[in-house]
Amino acid sequence: MHRTPQFGDGITLKPDEFRLLRDLLAARTGLSFGPEARFTLERRLRERLVVLKLSSFADYYHYLRFSSRAHEEWDEAVDLLTTNETYFFREDRQLRGFQHELLPMLQVQARAHRRLAIWSAGCSTGEEAYTIAILVHQSGLFFPRLRSGQGSWSSFPRPDGSPPDQPPLWDVRIYGSDISRRCVASARRGVYPESSFRATPDDVRRQCFQQRLDGWHVVDTIRQLCHFGQMNLLDEDRTRVLGRADVIFCRNVLIYFDARARKTAIEVLYERLNPGGILLLGHSESLLNVSTAFELLHLKDDLAYRKPVMARSANSAPEDAT
Repeated sequence: MHRTPQFGDGITLKPDEFRLLRDLLAARTGLSFGPEARFTLERRLRERLVVLKLSSFADYYHYLRFSSRAHEEWDEAVDLLTTNETYFFREDRQLRGFQHELLPMLQVQARAHRRLAIWSAGCSTGEEAYTIAILVHQSGLFFPRLRSGQGSWSSFPRPDGSPPDQPPLWDVRIYGSDISRRCVASARRGVYPESSFRATPDDVRRQCFQQRLDGWHVVDTIRQLCHFGQMNLLDEDRTRVLGRADVIFCRNVLIYFDARARKTAIEVLYERLNPGGILLLGHSESLLNVSTAFELLHLKDDLAYRKPVMARSANSAPEDAT
């Protein structure tokens, strides 16, 4: 059986059109696309030309730049171009260091004001943010104030199995942000398929998730610690609404940025951290040739970056950061 040709099937992304789109995407989102990505862009964005009834990628470029509906189209394009393969408890070695070494340190640092703020930058569909919330609970160091009507800690035991014997005391907030509107909507929903649990201990799944017909639902007591929003990491004005954070997870995000965007993103993350705050990157990422403003923090099995208590500018010339 022969498929009936559809409008848009014959539209190709010409080299000059690719360069225009590539540069526009880099300037707007920081995403970097090398020459090998030309046909990927063509394949993924062609359906948008069909929907918009455009006859060329040059027309699509002008649409993104000048149309009165360009804002909505940027959301569509980003959803098509970003990949979001993730799962709970990813990069276990780093998470162990966060739970057993960094959280005790932060509990001491923040004891005076009893506030813990953590930002999952590039949170994808939310697994990382919810993992962080679970680890904060399991640490037994923080007892968050819960919003009324959202469940109580009396129904969510401490890690040793005993119910809490005092009212919650800490203001604990985990923020998750992503440039993809679709990913943020999925994170807010908090419902996950079996594939998201490939690294999740069985006891954690039983305690922190409820299985229903449509998938595994994050329990309210964990879910309400997490707040999600669509955000471009390079938008400094938008990131300011988060306030200051004690820890920022920005894992496997910078690898998709060009050099200029990486530098801008690190400056944004540096400014959003409290003095003494911690930045955690993915294992394939580092601040080499990006910034020397951070201190290198050696954990038992991993490395982290710390904003000095006497903070200096993130614009420090990159010399020998690791």
